[in-house]
Amino acid sequence: MGSTDGPTRVQRRLRIEGAVQGIGYRAGCARAAERAGVAGHVRNLPDRSVEAVVEGTTDAVEAVVAWCRTGPEGARVDRVEVTDEAPTGNAGFAVRG
Repeated sequence: MGSTDGPTRVQRRLRIEGAVQGIGYRAGCARAAERAGVAGHVRNLPDRSVEAVVEGTTDAVEAVVAWCRTGPEGARVDRVEVTDEAPTGNAGFAVRG
């Protein structure tokens, strides 16, 4: 009898630093998450960084992480911190995967 387990699901919290607010980074990240089929949210933080929380299959989440490392045209991403820790809140653009 085969396994009934589906693909592994993971959740990642990303904190993106750099020139990422005010240039469509949040909207672009949300579109990337929707295309990948993950659930989560994206929001601006008071320190001018962006937080993204994504949950889905490992491959889909990694696709969003890869997008976050470059962002949309005009973004200057200095650092992307990826952790398994719980999100700091759930505000901003919600994505339902």
